[in-house]
Amino acid sequence: MAALFALPLFLTSSPAQAAPAADPLAMTSGFYVDPNSSPAAWAAANPGDGRASAIRDSIARTPMARWFGSWSGDIRSAVNSYTAAAQSADKLPILVAYNMYGRDACGGHSGGGAASPSAYASWISAFAGGIGNRPAVVVLEPDALGDYSCMSQGQIVERQNMLINALSQFRSAAPNAWVYLDGGNPGWIDASTMADRLNSSGLSLARGFSLNVSNFYRTDEAASYAGRVNQTLSQRYGYSRAFVVDTSRNGNGSNGEWCNPAGRRIGTPTQQGGSGAEMLLWIKTPGESDGNCGVGSGSTAGQFLPEVAYRMVYGY
Repeated sequence: MAALFALPLFLTSSPAQAAPAADPLAMTSGFYVDPNSSPAAWAAANPGDGRASAIRDSIARTPMARWFGSWSGDIRSAVNSYTAAAQSADKLPILVAYNMYGRDACGGHSGGGAASPSAYASWISAFAGGIGNRPAVVVLEPDALGDYSCMSQGQIVERQNMLINALSQFRSAAPNAWVYLDGGNPGWIDASTMADRLNSSGLSLARGFSLNVSNFYRTDEAASYAGRVNQTLSQRYGYSRAFVVDTSRNGNGSNGEWCNPAGRRIGTPTQQGGSGAEMLLWIKTPGESDGNCGVGSGSTAGQFLPEVAYRMVYGY
């Protein structure tokens, strides 16, 4: 199947060539707040619950990413509807594309994804087409470049080619979107190795890379890691890239656990800039489970847990 995704010829051009110059931040009046996020829906459905006001005010009203995958139905229609609503509000939407073939192959908590590389190519093309000329921020396939431990070299190359193809689709079909290829977190893969993986997966075609998605590392730790990644990129490949950090759950930093650890806290709300990052973003929704583990025992990945969300507001 990997033969379906031969490396595009345009990658032979200068790797320092940046993504399209359009600035989606300048095209909008701020970040979009999803009125149908899981914490917003829960708070609206449970107004008498003593936790509802804290979840509504501290979480649901903060701009967050919406994740798109196989559960989204017709992906072009779903993305078109979401980005059109944001455009109508003159706001900038944050989207996550999470449907990689062989997704979370080694971890398993979030397994699934497209049925084949060709199915993923069709899906991501429709995703980009759903954005069209609208401004958007897209985080591309969280964890895809850290999840190599159980993969063969052929599978790794197949995955890299899927990402290269995805980035080329966004460049051509969604010129006003800033796309960030996910680069894991500071505690997973050393920065030098991650720089190589990012470059081999088409980073030169992206606006930049994302860090700490669904994790808990402090923003300064992520920024330091980004600096080391960019140093390696500059030394080995002659370019560097902007980065964004998921701050949704890093208010208390990491305790070394990644799957629903206790005692975590919401972090800096979504904003432009901060600690050297291009943006600090709430990418993972606070209160949504990482899987059947930790304080989310008995839950499934993505399930909203109001008690976990409530405790994250106060950090206990």
